[in-house]
Amino acid sequence: MKKIRIHAPARRGKIFGSSRAIGVTTLIIDIRIISANCPSMKFQRPAGADVSCETTFLQHIIGNKLRHQAPGHFKSQISNLGSLMTDQITYKALRASLLVIALLCVMWTPKAIAAESRGWLLVDNKGDKTLGIIDPESCKQVAVVEEDGETGHEVAASPDGKRAFVPIYGNSGVGHPGTDGRLLRVIDLEARKIVGTVDFGKGVRPHCAVIGPKNGLLYVTTELDNSITIIDPATLKIVGTVPTGQAESHMLAITSDGKKGYTANVGPGTVSVLDLEAKKLLTIIPISPTTQRISVSTDDRWVFTADQTKPRLAVIDTESNKVKTWIELPGSGYGTAPTPDGKWLAVAMSGVNKVGVVDLNTMKLARTFDVPKAPQEVAVRPDGAVAYISCDASKQVAVLDLKEWKVTNLIDAGRGADGLAWAIASR
Repeated sequence: MKKIRIHAPARRGKIFGSSRAIGVTTLIIDIRIISANCPSMKFQRPAGADVSCETTFLQHIIGNKLRHQAPGHFKSQISNLGSLMTDQITYKALRASLLVIALLCVMWTPKAIAAESRGWLLVDNKGDKTLGIIDPESCKQVAVVEEDGETGHEVAASPDGKRAFVPIYGNSGVGHPGTDGRLLRVIDLEARKIVGTVDFGKGVRPHCAVIGPKNGLLYVTTELDNSITIIDPATLKIVGTVPTGQAESHMLAITSDGKKGYTANVGPGTVSVLDLEAKKLLTIIPISPTTQRISVSTDDRWVFTADQTKPRLAVIDTESNKVKTWIELPGSGYGTAPTPDGKWLAVAMSGVNKVGVVDLNTMKLARTFDVPKAPQEVAVRPDGAVAYISCDASKQVAVLDLKEWKVTNLIDAGRGADGLAWAIASR
């Protein structure tokens, strides 16, 4: 019986234990854990390795939704692999199956279990000029990091959960006179300190930071340049820009394939549609005299932005780049976020101190919940179980349980609690 050896570079992740011995030629497997939900493997197949066709093993492993079961069951599944193996297995099946096994191994660690449901919630406390780090299990802000600038409004987390990116906007609101920020701070979430800075070279009021879902680049709205600035987060170098064609491009949303971006242009009351790969403006969609915030549905079919002159959300069809319909609200909408299953859209309504939940099948408001004063931004946890709503005037973050449909906690944050981001538990 030959063994499969599993190697994991210490700098990227950890796999503990070895696989069961199975009756195939030895394969050397290099497993690099990129995130708790996205491990990848590289295989070295020795010359003469005899691995042929059988798919039952792959079907069995993939068919079992092991990642949703208790850690004890993971162990029993791994222990039983010997009995599941057939004499002949496909190279493809072995590769896919071991990928799942690697994921299960990682999920045994407390930090990796936290990656999807127990990571860190980040909140930008504008009034305190700090980044707050919240433990969602205890519902407490456990640390703050001084941003050394006036002041950050929004935050993005790196895919590995190790760093946060905070653009330093200035001391005023969008469209109002004040200082013009020119920096972006990079914060180490483990060391809890600033470890890098991007200087845009002049005052551009950098505001919203978004990580590209495919290329991992950092896209930042730079309002005074009417553009999106693209940053390589590894080198912290500016590598490109995308024109928005409008002033006050305040917020940015990116499609799941990373190809298109949409900006909410506050004063002009428009949405710019951007080709992020070609770095060009595609079109400008008129919305209302003033619009705020923006999000994209999980399936990339719809874009949502909030009319600031009437209590309603614009629903943009991404195929036609036109407003398809409006969602009526009991008060002016603000930040929005879809749930991962694509069924719901959570919307903050600042004027009436509520958060609403829109049924995306009917495009109607289905539920509303009372929250503290001046709700701003919404972030839905990656597992879809909880939505967090920052409440600016109350210095709190509301916790909305999306399974039980009730507000379960109010987390004390800092003054001017605003931008939110979820950082997976880094390993």
